Amino acid sequence: METKLPINISDLLSKRTVESERIEYKSGWNPESILHSICAFANDFHNLGGGYIVIGVEENNGQPVLPPCGLMSEQIDKIQKELLNLGHAAIVPAYHPLSAVYRYMEKDILVLWVPGGESRPYKSKVSLSANKNDWSWYIRKHTSTKKASADEEHELMGLAATVPFDDRYRLSASMQDLSPRLIQEYLTAIGSDLAAGNEALNIDDISRRMNIAGGPTEAIFPKNVGLLFFNEHPARFFPATQIDVVYFPEGPAGDRFEEKVFSGPLDKITRDALNYINRNYIKEIVIKHADKPEAERFWNFPLAAVEEAVVNAVYHRSYEIREPIEIRITPEELVVLSFPGPDRSIRLPDLQQGKAVSRRYRNRRIGEFLKELDLTEGRSTGVPKILRAMNNNGSPPPTFDTDEDRSFFLTRLVTHPNAQLPEATPEVTPEVTPEVTPEERVCRALKGEMTRAQLQQALGLRDAEYFRKAFLLPALNAGVVAMTIPDKPRSSKQRYYLTAAGKKRLQL
Repeated sequence: METKLPINISDLLSKRTVESERIEYKSGWNPESILHSICAFANDFHNLGGGYIVIGVEENNGQPVLPPCGLMSEQIDKIQKELLNLGHAAIVPAYHPLSAVYRYMEKDILVLWVPGGESRPYKSKVSLSANKNDWSWYIRKHTSTKKASADEEHELMGLAATVPFDDRYRLSASMQDLSPRLIQEYLTAIGSDLAAGNEALNIDDISRRMNIAGGPTEAIFPKNVGLLFFNEHPARFFPATQIDVVYFPEGPAGDRFEEKVFSGPLDKITRDALNYINRNYIKEIVIKHADKPEAERFWNFPLAAVEEAVVNAVYHRSYEIREPIEIRITPEELVVLSFPGPDRSIRLPDLQQGKAVSRRYRNRRIGEFLKELDLTEGRSTGVPKILRAMNNNGSPPPTFDTDEDRSFFLTRLVTHPNAQLPEATPEVTPEVTPEVTPEERVCRALKGEMTRAQLQQALGLRDAEYFRKAFLLPALNAGVVAMTIPDKPRSSKQRYYLTAAGKKRLQL
């Protein structure tokens, strides 16, 4: 049976789901150089989730040269045998990457997936020469593999003290606690080659290949990250794995409030909470001016800022702390609260300005899955995007808060100052639209003929599946948008355009 990894090879080579510093291209088999790269990715110095080594593809300034040069089948067999030997004899502790052969552009290439190891730090032989026996620790620096300096060696030893929580085995769970249905939906969503053929794999095999389970054959256990994404009720294992959305129509001091609790797999509760907030509490405001034809449009809270704030909380909270993510909404503000706070190396003034950069992530594996689902980029871009979205909407800048002990993290988005409008004057006629339907938003965003990706970008939405279900399908079903190639809905040349009904909707 042909081995496949849980990633789409086209996405890998185009770097759509993997940063360049996590990929190394090799035109051919250079065992010494590849050994050092395996060691560096396994050490996962920056907690990015390891990386990939693509053999059979040349590189030019960090970019793959396509079409690939490829490998001969006899070369691949030889490489895989040598890899097994290197993993035992040339790296300590023993480490074996996962490998898969792909046919791409009529050429065979070998991809090594090197997840961050559980027994780090790893050191490997400096030279494979028989008369040399020097060993060293290797790490990744940007797009290069290098020997660790003395300071970096010391820091690497510190990382060995603990395995990140999301990458630990859950000994109180069993493989039956992982849902094949949720795994299949995830693999389909990211376009993995495993999605089409995993019927032939048992849950143990596919979970190992996704690195959501591990251990010896006779005692395989799911990892925490697997249970957080692929168990129907992760709160059984991690109490308070939920998002609470609380609305205070009269403010926190009022007598009335509305509460909605979202529980379940992490990606599902993230999407569901955002969908609920967007549907119920995000409003577009339209101000018509008597002295000019263009109406002024803005939102009480820009959706892009809310998305980033919520996803950041899901990504960076601790699942060992029994406190949910809480989103508190009032007419004046939207607040996202999670526990604990940011790393102590991050200065709050830098965070307020969007200049804080964290090279260590509390939940590297959670971030890896969120990135594959296009819910986050995981590169310290969340805060700058919140700042930019608020500024583009004309809203006051967001504020971020924590305490001296970094026990919590709070993101506050203030309502646009004109969202609660004063009484109208003859010069300005305010018109508050309580809810703009998804179909109307699609109609407004659609200019001429656009691809699905262009339309999603125009709407400012990150999650492709959320865009499809919440916006594109309702617009198609309502007849306000149509496809240029209706008989081939999945065609790469597919475009979308406004129908006569859609144009009429815009004139209302």
